[in-house]
Amino acid sequence: MSLVVGLSLAFGPSARAGDAPVKRKSIYDATADAKAQVEQATARAKHNGKRVLLMFGGDWCGWCHRLHTLFQENAEIRSLLSNEYELVLIDTKAPNAQTYLDQSAKDYASVGYPFLAVLDADGKVLTGQRTGPLEEGDHHDPKKVKDFLTKWQVEPKDADALLRETLSRAASEDKRVFLTFGALGCGWCHRLEDFLAQPEIAGLLEHDFLVLKVDVDRMKNGKEVMDRYRPKESQGIPWYVVLDAKGEKRGTADAAFGNIGYPLEPKEIDAFMTLFESQGKLQPAQISELRKGLEKAADDIKGKRAKREPAK
Repeated sequence: MSLVVGLSLAFGPSARAGDAPVKRKSIYDATADAKAQVEQATARAKHNGKRVLLMFGGDWCGWCHRLHTLFQENAEIRSLLSNEYELVLIDTKAPNAQTYLDQSAKDYASVGYPFLAVLDADGKVLTGQRTGPLEEGDHHDPKKVKDFLTKWQVEPKDADALLRETLSRAASEDKRVFLTFGALGCGWCHRLEDFLAQPEIAGLLEHDFLVLKVDVDRMKNGKEVMDRYRPKESQGIPWYVVLDAKGEKRGTADAAFGNIGYPLEPKEIDAFMTLFESQGKLQPAQISELRKGLEKAADDIKGKRAKREPAK
């Protein structure tokens, strides 16, 4: 079924008749394939435990620009979007845009722009939302927009409950828990997560360790769980601790020089390896492979960094 676009689309509450053309910075790309945009966004959303927010419209739409400005300038909304959503701006004239608009607006006879839709990480449409009800006079009401985004975000996980479940599993499987603390906006936290998720690294650890990541910003009780194990004088993330099945500390990210964080430099790699060697779990060959993996990852990071930096 194709959505009928009538005058309500061009001159509805989000596109006013008689509005004088205004030159604005482009925020939409009419040449971008909506299918590719959504597939890339859902992949990121699945990786980060987020949802996808589609905003249909175009550069011709003044209210689209107003909502986008609110997304950027309101600190609470900007943080909520960054932490909980992958935002995709879909130009109504872009390839495959109509397909996604039809799916998102199936409960409406007509829509005004911008039009919002929330998708889960599998690409399923959870809701479509006309933005007229989110308006107040000549602007979008920040509270209404925030309430909408809050309503449809992923239900926060409880770090305390996750840890209890993981410790119970560790007891039944005779393993230890490698508990990491990070945040979505922490690049080094993502590097550590990606390193631990590499198939060869995950394969080295899975026989003796359960890896549990706690997002201190997005999870319920995330900061409380971290404070339970991390000394007050310790600083920075990522931070991590090895626990036995009873929840007792068997080593942490705190080295003589401070928090190891992501092990990039030789002294950090040495300290990270000492932490795992002290557990008495991994075999010498596994220890060697873990070190090689860290050193290779460090070389890759430094190599990419060197390419970006201008020659002196």
